Amino acid sequence: MAFGKNIRTFFEGRWHEGDLPVMRAADHGIWQGSSVFDGARYARGLVPDLALHCRRVNDSARALMITPTMDAGEMEAIIRDGLRAYTPDQAVYIRPMYWAIDGGDLGVNPKEGSTGFAICLEEIALPPDEFQTTVTRTRFRRPVLEDSVCNAKAGCLYPNNARMLVEARNKGFGNALVADAMGNLAESATANVFLVKDGVVFTPIPNGTFLAGITRSRHIANLRADGVTVVETVLTFDDAHAADEVFLSGNFAKVTSVRAFDGTQYRSRQMTERVRKLYWDWAAQAG
Repeated sequence: MAFGKNIRTFFEGRWHEGDLPVMRAADHGIWQGSSVFDGARYARGLVPDLALHCRRVNDSARALMITPTMDAGEMEAIIRDGLRAYTPDQAVYIRPMYWAIDGGDLGVNPKEGSTGFAICLEEIALPPDEFQTTVTRTRFRRPVLEDSVCNAKAGCLYPNNARMLVEARNKGFGNALVADAMGNLAESATANVFLVKDGVVFTPIPNGTFLAGITRSRHIANLRADGVTVVETVLTFDDAHAADEVFLSGNFAKVTSVRAFDGTQYRSRQMTERVRKLYWDWAAQAG
């Protein structure tokens, strides 16, 4: 299913216009769910942290026992070439992806070295800066590494996120705050989460149950360089209710302001706007 428009697909060594079919019915990635992807962004004529996203998709493939076939530097060059078809005022979601083609001797395990690769570019606008969302609790939790491939950006993890999001939407909220296996705050259904209290920024410490995102790390580095104290620690849902401000961090939207968490209303957006400005200032300097 296409999410955006003006789609370009890199497959079998060249760029194609449109949403090209790339998988076959018997591919392991279809019926066994062995697929990984990463998401980068082209916006304002910039492609922040593209090299890190290319490296991470290779790391994700290895975590899911898929053999990466593309050097991260070569992948980055291909993506930059594909983006020449877009103008700086077009925002593009960039997805390099791998999937296993053949299964091993029992069919369940992916066969080493049998890998599909594609890159999908889709024009999708960034949400407007003034956009705010609301969040609620969900009964679904993040898995642990012993249960699932939490150290990969793997397609097989997303049905659980979808359950969280659908539950939240059915309750009238835009997103969900999610617990880890211990019942502590982990992230939202779609992005990492930050709390602000008395000018200090808090975020859940990575504990193997959620992917600590590239954009999350960039926000932490930018805030600390700007003199803001950022604390990675164990957080509860009570901490979220007691916060002065809450925002979400993900590559798709970069920064999303949270207006309310269940019955708690947040009046401030000061740190959210600071984070956003710091991010785009950094991106412009990084090139």
